[in-house]
Amino acid sequence: MEPNFVTLVSEPRNDYTLIDSGSGRKYESYGGRRFIRPEPQAMWMPAQEDWDADAEFVPGSDEEGGGRWYNNRPVPMDGWPLVWNDEITFNAQCTPFRHLGFFPDMDPVWRWMREQIAKVPEPVAMNLFGYTGVGTLALSAAGAQMVHIDASKKSVAQARANAEMSGMSDRPIRWIVDDAAKFVAREVRREKRYDGILLDPPKYGRGPEGEVWRLEEDLPELIANCRKLLDKDSRFLFLTVYAVRMSALALGGLLESHFSDLGGKVEFGELAVREETRGLLLPTAIFARWSQ
Repeated sequence: MEPNFVTLVSEPRNDYTLIDSGSGRKYESYGGRRFIRPEPQAMWMPAQEDWDADAEFVPGSDEEGGGRWYNNRPVPMDGWPLVWNDEITFNAQCTPFRHLGFFPDMDPVWRWMREQIAKVPEPVAMNLFGYTGVGTLALSAAGAQMVHIDASKKSVAQARANAEMSGMSDRPIRWIVDDAAKFVAREVRREKRYDGILLDPPKYGRGPEGEVWRLEEDLPELIANCRKLLDKDSRFLFLTVYAVRMSALALGGLLESHFSDLGGKVEFGELAVREETRGLLLPTAIFARWSQ
């Protein structure tokens, strides 16, 4: 297996559009509302002079992701509904972490995973570090039985609320609040198998019982255990990593070392969002994926 470099591009759509970017910021549309957020990789000049946003997130002086939202117009504190792919309804919301309740650059990832399981009868998939569950619901809507794991009770509660908003409360989804690494290790001991695994680990995090997660230290063992949950009939593993000093080459090599015996192919690269105004690609994350 020779890993291949790929760029996955999120295009403008109804639920999310990158309107403009530059000078370390980005100007985005989430449905009918517009926001400005910091973006260090937007090193060019913006195309437009005046950005008319409902709110802007201004980062703090520390390096730990601090900051706050400043509203120019009222924005519902409890959020507002958005729809992905005319199928999934979910809640967008200005969070204290500068995000808005989902990661819009994951759109091509969700579509790719659905393609991988399209011909699998009754596929079973896992979403580790599942956040508010839009990816879980995207796979569930494509027929997958899902296991959704996140260490945050609040995130899992929002994921279940999004399922209810989508009319998918009766879907076969296990909603689990747990430390992702511990859960996967238990699944290995139980000799479980999956058709696909999506994982989006943070750089640093804590589990529900104070477990400490450090990406560079803990990711190799987690990938090794995920490999044990997949076999030659499995279809994919998709790994995304944000905001770290790490190369996509490293992620590709990690997957190559664990998945070479399964055949298929390993690809690695970057996620990017296409700017509507000029078509520029704004990089957002690195990834690696295995598919059969």
